[in-house]
Amino acid sequence: MEISGTKLQHQNLLVTLYGLYGETSDGSFPVSAIVEMFDALGIRSQAIRSTLSRLKSNGALINERVGSESHYRLSAEVLDSFRKDDQRIFAPSRSSSGEALVLAIFSVPESERNRRYELRSELASLGFGMVAAGVAVGPQLAFEQANARLDERELTKYVEFFRADYMSPAEIRDKVAQWWDLEALDRQYTDFLKLYVGRLGSWQQRMEGPVESFEDRMELERAAFSFYVPMLTRWRRFPYRDPNLPFEYLPEGWKAPQAKKTFLALHALLAPQAELYANRLLGSRVG
Repeated sequence: MEISGTKLQHQNLLVTLYGLYGETSDGSFPVSAIVEMFDALGIRSQAIRSTLSRLKSNGALINERVGSESHYRLSAEVLDSFRKDDQRIFAPSRSSSGEALVLAIFSVPESERNRRYELRSELASLGFGMVAAGVAVGPQLAFEQANARLDERELTKYVEFFRADYMSPAEIRDKVAQWWDLEALDRQYTDFLKLYVGRLGSWQQRMEGPVESFEDRMELERAAFSFYVPMLTRWRRFPYRDPNLPFEYLPEGWKAPQAKKTFLALHALLAPQAELYANRLLGSRVG
């Protein structure tokens, strides 16, 4: 069963599952395997079947027949986006104080206000903060991905990028706190730590303990899976919210390093066991 905490949306868990284990079955999951994986996550069959139907109707999932069984495949666009951002999830780069900033100056006609919202959302998800109406700022390392993402979304025609240095005598740490909602982000890191930092020791002991039978091994793998998938799904949000600014710009006591250390330690412990469970489940149903 999943530990308590902020409730995760079923579709976010599903994207995590495809991103982690899609290669086992060439990206196509049998419905029976999906239902069993979600059962391990404490989610009932009826709820996940409703989610599958909804995602199929909006094009995020593609239904197909493999032999006598119904399968679902994540759309190429969604899965490619997930895989391209793997590095940000497991090893995000942090900018240095000596690097220039990137300014994104954008203007969207009032008749296309929906595109203005989409543009702001994309920039925010790529680590940009808002300086003023139509002006966003981000670390230089965010430029290449931002330019590619906006081009994919046909949003580049509304944006001009500039390399910039901050030249005001005001303390840049104070400005950074205005451009990004660092307090909210730090609270989210704190919530992550509350959920997971205290579980590291118990998982280390469990992994070091004896496994006396095949049933014990299966139970361990299933438990690791049920803990790891929600944890990774929660962690996946941070690389899209945290601009990975230089530590000199960040508040004292910034929780991100401790949260990252906790995540990577649990990932190293649990990912192999969770993968064994998922691959065994998917492998027994492929074809």
